[in-house]
Amino acid sequence: MINRIFRRKKEETPLTDLLDMNNIPRHVAIIMDGNGRWAKRKGMPRAYGHHAGANTLKRVVIAAGELGIKVLTVYAFSTENWKRPVDEVSYIMKLMEEYLGTNLLELNEHNVKLHFIGDLSRLQPNLQQEFREAEADMADNTGLILNVAVNYGGRLELTQAMRRLAEDVESGRMTASDIDVDAVSKYLYTNPENDVDLLIRPGADKRVSNFLLWQMAYAEFWFTDICWPDFTKDTLVDAILSFQGRERRFGGLK
Repeated sequence: MINRIFRRKKEETPLTDLLDMNNIPRHVAIIMDGNGRWAKRKGMPRAYGHHAGANTLKRVVIAAGELGIKVLTVYAFSTENWKRPVDEVSYIMKLMEEYLGTNLLELNEHNVKLHFIGDLSRLQPNLQQEFREAEADMADNTGLILNVAVNYGGRLELTQAMRRLAEDVESGRMTASDIDVDAVSKYLYTNPENDVDLLIRPGADKRVSNFLLWQMAYAEFWFTDICWPDFTKDTLVDAILSFQGRERRFGGLK
């Protein structure tokens, strides 16, 4: 009986009214999965799903800022995604460039600060330049920080961090005894906003896929069968409501 009353109340009440605005996750990470499956169900090519997913990203970024999320990190293209068909990879790269041209002004108007993370050196020089210019255009914004992970892999990030640490030890800028958790954190792409509070993965799969391995040490995970193109502000609110219903102990007891 109580459950039926709660369900009816939830249906009648806007989801955002159910949120505890004092307990919004500071850093949310999203694996934007399911574009291809979504397109296949509609009898369309995978490119159609990627295009729809790009439109979803803009809406979710704006919604995240409105909800008070401070950092949003999204998985756009992994180091393993190069294994996909050449035509699909080329389309995704072209779509990223088009996305900036179409949505940059609106995101700028919402005070979003844009940052691309990953090994960008493998990208075409013109796309690297587009990324740098977009970051520069939004560098002074003070709202939501949007990290877009491109050619990103968690293992690669940690490998590069270890290499830079080793180089600093070899050069005498630091000693081996200086290396601790805080020292390693400073070499990560997401520094200084490293710790992820909530990981969201649409598309039905339940794995982290080499994403933010260090940063998600104590993240809460939320999975949904909804594919990324169908992801909405209400879906994001559902994930946050689940987050707010959990007790985070960070290895201790309460």
